[in-house]
Amino acid sequence: MATCLVLTAPRTLEFAVTEHRPLRDGEVRLRTLVSGISHGTELNLYRGTAPFATRSFDPQLRVFVPSEESSRTAKLGYDLVGEVVEVGPGVDGVAVGDILHTGQAHQEEPIVALDAHTDFYPPCKLPRTHVERGLFVSLASVALQAVHDARIKVGDAVVVSGAGVIGQLVAQLARMNGADPVAVVEPHAERRNLAVRLGAAEALDPTAGDQPIGYQVKKALGNRGADIAIETSGTYPGLHGAIASVGVGGTVVAAGFYQGGAADLRLGEEWHHNRPNLVSSMGVWGCPHRDHPLWNRARIARTVVDLIYSDRLVVEPLLTDRVPFRQAPKAYERLDNDPASALKIALTY
Repeated sequence: MATCLVLTAPRTLEFAVTEHRPLRDGEVRLRTLVSGISHGTELNLYRGTAPFATRSFDPQLRVFVPSEESSRTAKLGYDLVGEVVEVGPGVDGVAVGDILHTGQAHQEEPIVALDAHTDFYPPCKLPRTHVERGLFVSLASVALQAVHDARIKVGDAVVVSGAGVIGQLVAQLARMNGADPVAVVEPHAERRNLAVRLGAAEALDPTAGDQPIGYQVKKALGNRGADIAIETSGTYPGLHGAIASVGVGGTVVAAGFYQGGAADLRLGEEWHHNRPNLVSSMGVWGCPHRDHPLWNRARIARTVVDLIYSDRLVVEPLLTDRVPFRQAPKAYERLDNDPASALKIALTY
């Protein structure tokens, strides 16, 4: 029997048996090889701090409304790599033995509808080698979306707030896009050192010294603000620091999943005085790419797969831990207590 991981209440994970049914037209069955835990979205759902804990999103009005179904169980995960073990009728271009990345939740034997419309993380074929690289397709898609939303020009000074997986990928992609210099803001020394090894010109500690991080960034950039700040930490201090780091009329791209109130976001300070542009970077939930129809989720995914497997986007150092699938609850508990204890945790099957 195949199983999946289910969140039944905040900080409560259980394993459930999945239905083993015949495949329908256009479907394939996978044997999961590895799946990755997201520090942002998944931990927010795990903790019960995401808005979905008490509300649901009305897709027509595009507003959150109170929900009586807030206590329903949920599956976690959206970065899964598996081998095709069965092909249903009407499937073309995918064969048994192929390796696919899909935005499926953590589970042993997912069924994937290849032709179903999705604006989340569409299934895409991967090379047969370096399977674990496929764990970064979804997060690299988030990073590429943020860089596209930033509209980076050659020579732009860019600061990346947060050096988790998405921040590390954003810093690399910003440099590919012509940003120079790229600075990273991150409180943890190991992550700062990794960002520099991967090409960042500066890696600043927002907790060091007597001056706020906006001041530190501007001094490091020659007494001027960054042209663009991309905020990936999903924290309000990080967002406030990103706003304070850009010059007059600069751009701040918010790529994090922010939770709750915003006591640390003081809009009467640099926001009010420097008139920056704040851009929400969101490529799912029915939000088309800003260059749609030229770009969409499928093209984003194909692009990051090409970048990762051609060694232009470096991901291997970002995978720091491997945990058996059956020990997933302990992995979530660990990240809940100490998010900085790992960059990317892979669940192995």
